[in-house]
Amino acid sequence: SLKCVCFVFTESVDYGPVFVQEPDDIIFPTDSDEKKVALNCEVRGNPDPSYRWLRNGTEIDLESDYRYSLIDGTFIISNPSEAKDSGHYQCLATNTLGSILSREATLQFAYLGNFSGRTRSAVSVREGQGVVLMCSPPPHSPEIIYSWVFNEFPSFVAEDSRRFISQETGNLYISKVQTSDVGSYICLVKNTVTNARVLSPPTPLTLRNDGVMGEYEPKIEVHFPFTVTAAKGTTVKMECFALGNPVPTITWMKVNGYIPSKARLRKSQAVLEIPNVQLDDAGIYECRAENSRGKNSFRGQLQVYTYPHWVEKLNDTQLDSGSPLRWECKATGKPRPTYRWLKNGVPLSPQSRVEMVNGVLMIHNVNQSDAGMYQCLAENKYGAIYASAELKILASAPTFALNQLKKTIIVTKDREVVIECKPQGSPKPTISWKKGDRAVRENKRIAILPDGSLRILNASKSDEGKYVCRGENVFGSAEIIASLSVKEPTRIELTPKRTELTVGESIVLNCKAIHDASLDVTFYWTLKGQPIDFEEEGGHFESIRAQASSADLMIRNILLMHAGRYGCRVQTTADSVSDEAELLVRGPPGPPGIVIVEEITESTATLSWSPAADNHSPISSYNLQARSPFSLGWQTVKTVPEIITGDMESAMAVDLNPWVEYEFRVVATNPIGTGDPSTPSRMIRTNEAVPKTAPTNVSGRSGRRHELVIAWEPVSEEFQNGEGFGYIVAFRPNGTRGWKEKMVTSSEASKFIYRDESVPPLTPFEVKVGVYNNKGDGPFSQIVVICSAEGEPSAAPTDVKATSVSVSEILVAWKHIKESLGRPQGFEVGYWKDMEQEDTAETVKTRGNESFVILTGLEGNTLYHFTVRAYNGAGYGPPSSEVSATTKKSPPSQAPSNLRWEQQGSQVSLGWEPVIPLANESEVVGYKVFYRQEGHSNSQVIETQKLQAVVPLPDPGVYIIEVRAYSEGGDGTASSQIRVPSYSGGKITSAQSTLHTLSTSSSSVTLLLALMIPSTSW
Repeated sequence: SLKCVCFVFTESVDYGPVFVQEPDDIIFPTDSDEKKVALNCEVRGNPDPSYRWLRNGTEIDLESDYRYSLIDGTFIISNPSEAKDSGHYQCLATNTLGSILSREATLQFAYLGNFSGRTRSAVSVREGQGVVLMCSPPPHSPEIIYSWVFNEFPSFVAEDSRRFISQETGNLYISKVQTSDVGSYICLVKNTVTNARVLSPPTPLTLRNDGVMGEYEPKIEVHFPFTVTAAKGTTVKMECFALGNPVPTITWMKVNGYIPSKARLRKSQAVLEIPNVQLDDAGIYECRAENSRGKNSFRGQLQVYTYPHWVEKLNDTQLDSGSPLRWECKATGKPRPTYRWLKNGVPLSPQSRVEMVNGVLMIHNVNQSDAGMYQCLAENKYGAIYASAELKILASAPTFALNQLKKTIIVTKDREVVIECKPQGSPKPTISWKKGDRAVRENKRIAILPDGSLRILNASKSDEGKYVCRGENVFGSAEIIASLSVKEPTRIELTPKRTELTVGESIVLNCKAIHDASLDVTFYWTLKGQPIDFEEEGGHFESIRAQASSADLMIRNILLMHAGRYGCRVQTTADSVSDEAELLVRGPPGPPGIVIVEEITESTATLSWSPAADNHSPISSYNLQARSPFSLGWQTVKTVPEIITGDMESAMAVDLNPWVEYEFRVVATNPIGTGDPSTPSRMIRTNEAVPKTAPTNVSGRSGRRHELVIAWEPVSEEFQNGEGFGYIVAFRPNGTRGWKEKMVTSSEASKFIYRDESVPPLTPFEVKVGVYNNKGDGPFSQIVVICSAEGEPSAAPTDVKATSVSVSEILVAWKHIKESLGRPQGFEVGYWKDMEQEDTAETVKTRGNESFVILTGLEGNTLYHFTVRAYNGAGYGPPSSEVSATTKKSPPSQAPSNLRWEQQGSQVSLGWEPVIPLANESEVVGYKVFYRQEGHSNSQVIETQKLQAVVPLPDPGVYIIEVRAYSEGGDGTASSQIRVPSYSGGKITSAQSTLHTLSTSSSSVTLLLALMIPSTSW
């Protein structure tokens, strides 16, 4: 059964509040459907903290307003209003260990009022004069976006070099009024939070009739402030637009610097936009407005500030009572942050013991009253950040609960012993020692260490006894006792010290200990400084402990990896000593170092390598091996010199194939054996050379009339010897002198077809095939004689006959055509159903001299049409005359029924009812009786035109018998099987039991011996 166990873990250590989530700034739309504000605050601590909230520094009385509620730490205001609820909120979390104050979260309300409904006066100017249309936005919070409608919504004013909408003032500026500007202007403002929009009353713009305004110099109407402040990482937008005639051009520059490359000019250069502003983007910026009548400019300073950011925070601290506390918090920011300190959410004031200087808090001689939650507040004019930590003051009497001493400490003579004494307590306990009842006096051998432990040098029997350590502070004292026992030192001997072995040999190392009789000893074995794992070393190592004071290490079937320094360490409760022995193992060489290919030709490669480790048996020879894409793995290659002795570090591989990629490796051999191969060299390719291998198996192939088809076995890429490999096919009529040559550029080609209408069929030609590549021509193959293609058969087969064989088979036969009319390679029989077209015919091909074919898989009782034509390599001959035949009707679907049988001796007499075929089935010709021994697959058959048959049962065993009707359409459905045992005595009949009258619906009936009753025959 499955059991589920639920564990509930509770925190056992108390700790002060720690913020999980602090409240965020909120902008609340006054038209929101939610109708409530939630300020989130989540704190963890043990015990669980409680929550209070402050607005603008004053604690909120939850009972003072029905709209207030507190769920866990979340402060909820229902139906908030700007007049009552806007301001700065802080969460104060408290448990028994102290309080912490959250960051300030601002609650702001988003709204957009309506424009005054008062009609606005028309503005009348002269043509060519500049004009400013005032927006005078309604009350709103926070920012809004300005746009202007011309005459009627939604025809918006398009901004260009002549018209500009300031997103700072909302006004529409037209530097030079044209007649097309006359009309009605409406200011549209949109709240960025609520997306609410309102339209101002229209302001008509008209032209005066006292003439056109003359040209005048630019007058800057819109400019950025003298001081622009921006937070690092934000986007700064500075506006500058001027009225003037002609329309002024606006340009920008940075005084004593360059405008940042990331800056973009918007709205016909009236807005300079700097994204992701950084400290080095600060400086003085100038915009200049200029036309043909003069110029004007404005300068302002961009100041970039950064919010405070922690560089060093506080850590929770535990101090003993009376200890000093020094906490430091560091933050960066521009302007540079100042620091304040809070204790339990209340500002901390300097006192005689408390100092606060530049983010450093120092408290001298801390006591229990100083415990609590502290916060460092770093702030500048743009923001504030909080760091929190808990101060715990420890005060307790000494105890040894966590640092118990051994009751008995055993050490050997003349060794150093340290008896630890580390009581816990606050303030830190003072330590004193006694031996027996007398205080321990320090001297050259005996000293009390700074941590309170007692150290004794060159221990002797006189140092034995009971030692008492006492820890004491203002809250109490505690003692701990330990006994010191001094023993004789242990000695060890490991033999043999140095031994040389060959791979596969075995050895026994003996380790003997001489020790104090009162001490037990334990032996440990190491190899190369690491403990030997006897279970995972494959049976090579066995530790044998024959005597109490000695141990043997058996090493069987030693390997190279078992060479090294073996250590035996003897451990007692008093000391530990060890000794070492060295085993040198001779074995096959290690792998040679990296193989370098130094020089390459078309058939050679000069190689060098660094020597292999000889494994304490000199290397006698090196073997050079190569691998290519065409080789079966690594193969030894011929070298110069032929024998590479063990003192050699280079050799030349020879008899390589040109233009083949090879890798090489080197194998070293010494008298003990052959080592592992080196790492393969880099893959190289030998140089190109003229090909030397001619194609093989040049022969002729069948083709079409007037064609000479020349075939060959393509040359393997391994022997092409270079790029641009191809074939030269040469041929001439037999008995002539001049060769005709053709180039075949494909390296994979295996035949060439030459066509000449004047070439009679079966004309003999001498042919040969050569090779070439970019380096030149290679050899030709042996000359062979082949014949041009014979013509396709010109006559159709005659005396074509089609004869139905069965329900699904028709025999088609024909007479051969004369060879003088084209030697056929075979014949193709086409056949199709009576209602189909000849072009849908299926085909069957024969090969050689076949003069008939039996078509199978045909539909029963269906008329088919047939044609036969000869074919050879040149093509197909004409088709024969069409003949037809109809497949036979299907055999009877009814199985023989009412099977009756009588067994007499070694034979069975059967009888059955006749099968009557259906109208679409062929007539019954006779019946087939199939019988076989059980366990055999082949049946014997008895054919008869009667309704009975005698079946012999010559061998002992059970026989399986079934009956089928047959017709010219084939065999019909089988009757149910009967199983009859061979029987040598009496007579058995089926007439006395209806169980032996078998219907066709049964799949098998077993004859029961209990029903074998003698009867007269039927």
